[in-house]
Amino acid sequence: MSAISQRALSIRPFIVMDVVARARELEASGRDIVHLEIGDPDFSTPEVIVRAAEAAMDAGDTGYTQSLGLPGLREAVTLRAREDYGVSVDPNTVVVTQGTSPAMLLLFGSLLDPGDEVIMPDPCYPAYPNYVNFLGGVPVSVRVRAEDGFRFRIDEVERAITPRTKAIMVNSPSNPTGGVLGEADLRHLAALAERHGIWLASDEIYHGLQFEGRPRSVLEFTDRAFVLNGFSKAYAMTGWRLGYLIAPPEFVRPAEKIQQNFFLCASNFVQVAGTTALLEAQDDVARMRSVYDERRRYLVPALREVGLTVATKPLGAFYVFADATAWGRDSVALAGRLLEEAGVAAAPGVDFGPGGEGFLRFSYATSMERLHEGVSRLAGWASANGSGG
Repeated sequence: MSAISQRALSIRPFIVMDVVARARELEASGRDIVHLEIGDPDFSTPEVIVRAAEAAMDAGDTGYTQSLGLPGLREAVTLRAREDYGVSVDPNTVVVTQGTSPAMLLLFGSLLDPGDEVIMPDPCYPAYPNYVNFLGGVPVSVRVRAEDGFRFRIDEVERAITPRTKAIMVNSPSNPTGGVLGEADLRHLAALAERHGIWLASDEIYHGLQFEGRPRSVLEFTDRAFVLNGFSKAYAMTGWRLGYLIAPPEFVRPAEKIQQNFFLCASNFVQVAGTTALLEAQDDVARMRSVYDERRRYLVPALREVGLTVATKPLGAFYVFADATAWGRDSVALAGRLLEEAGVAAAPGVDFGPGGEGFLRFSYATSMERLHEGVSRLAGWASANGSGG
């Protein structure tokens, strides 16, 4: 009998991180690898944010904070909600966390009992079903399709609701697809949640990186909602590990207790830097978004030209989720071949669920020069291997 817990054994690996590890091994042996596999912004954190952290450390802001987070940061979150979405958020419903991933643990840990179900898109960010499974819940997948822009079909979501359903997971802009839910989508989902007495759990980490229209928060349409957000993507702060959860009032104390026991609090000076990000770095966000958009406008047609299918252009985040079945239907094997043979690292689509099989996710969180090089290598590989890969 294994000494390892079934809980640990049941967690699926995040395959893209295995791709990253192999890419680093190849680089260590002297190979040049074009990294299109990982969603890590290539921009430096804006200077105003860095200076704020330095000033906070110089001032001695290096101890614990209260578990809910610094009042100033929680107030800044409410300011952004008011300015970006026109909604009023009570700062007492904001829980600051060490990145958005711990916020997921607080959310699902506060909401789920064993056997409770969470509806989520397929494909989706792999952590969603893993968190739900880890806490004894049941992830329920609803297929989203390229021809729909990877948006839910509301009737299919409603058919997936059972007496054990506690929440519907929403991610817009989406990882891995770059898909965006518009006003009508969110309004219908909010009405569905209200009608069935369930909750919406909305991961809004890619807000600030939408290229057409403005991001819409679920908080504009319902109070039966949890919102996850953070600083990693739009503010180029992945290594800072700072996020937050906006929770319905009755869930704040349960989330706070989980935070107290598992994480205590987010880093003091990082919270100070996050406050500055929300209040003073919006021009930097706009600048980075403009560069990402330029890359998106290049990469989508370029991938189509080398033989991949992009049915609808992504509208947010920094990913293109391309149908690669013309090259091969096993996305893990195909990603491995592209890495070893072409020196291009991409994320296999099946990493994001069965609905992603046959797809590859390409991240354009890298320079235009490297994107050109990557596309050139893909074109050469396709030519050498024929359209069937």
